[in-house]
Amino acid sequence: MLRATAGEYTVQALDQSAGCGTCRCTLRGNLKKVFTYSESTETPRRVTRARRPFMQDAVAVGDRVRFAVLRPGFGVVEEILPRSSRFARSAFRGRDQTLVSNLDQLVIVFACAAPHPDLWRIDRWLAIAEYCELSAVIVANKRELIADSEWPGPFAEYSRMGYRVVATSAVTGSGVATLKRMLTDKVSAFTGPSGVGKTSLLNRLQPALRGETAAVGGITHKGRHTTTIRELYPLSGGGWLADTPGLRQLNLPPMGRDALGECFVEIAAALEAGCRFGDCTHESEPGCCVTAAVERGEISQRRYRSYLQIATEVAPRA
Repeated sequence: MLRATAGEYTVQALDQSAGCGTCRCTLRGNLKKVFTYSESTETPRRVTRARRPFMQDAVAVGDRVRFAVLRPGFGVVEEILPRSSRFARSAFRGRDQTLVSNLDQLVIVFACAAPHPDLWRIDRWLAIAEYCELSAVIVANKRELIADSEWPGPFAEYSRMGYRVVATSAVTGSGVATLKRMLTDKVSAFTGPSGVGKTSLLNRLQPALRGETAAVGGITHKGRHTTTIRELYPLSGGGWLADTPGLRQLNLPPMGRDALGECFVEIAAALEAGCRFGDCTHESEPGCCVTAAVERGEISQRRYRSYLQIATEVAPRA
């Protein structure tokens, strides 16, 4: 599934010998519903209830599907195959919104300046990547806006934790070749806040795309949304890349504190030692392995505060 918009889906056929290449498809109505069947062994199996699922998306960009061609260039999706992974966020009243599925890695793009990197928001993106069991690459774009003496600056913290960090400039092209090697033969998704240059960087990676770009607002210094539709693009060197709309807020689904701790790699390492109390909140309890790791400097104070801040949203105390 390359593109989804207004109930119409663009699908790329794997078997080019079929002669359809890409095909504009609709979705069979039964794929939008969840069916409940009769359980009686004495009568034929029949549908007793059909409803639209509220908690999940029927189909997303990146899904692998089976479709039938109805006429040249047009068809209907008949089956959605199981997903190996997905990048999702909590969107509305607990409903998960799948942004891209079947990914190998998440490419988290922030700017070195204009707008300044918000480490608290980077923490959220990394937590989502860990929650979705996706490999993460952090891209520090707009490298041309800071002096050499200012690099790597705040991004060094993530390199020390073992994350791959690459500095790029969509203006000068520096770092683009390195990033392209990281994307080769993988299915990746660009994500991050608006205004950090995701689309400009995508145009550098694949010049033929020529996506629309816009400058950061001069008053609010916040990015403006220029990508509004999720789409999956083939890369000339091999692999696929999805450009997602800029997200000003990334919400994690509800979870326990230990589950959230597993989404912070250094806290996950500390949790292996085990806390004295099974219901430890990792705040002020004696014998807490997390606070002990903070005191030893194995977890930074800033990252620990970031964990606690997110915990109040996704794992509030009883």
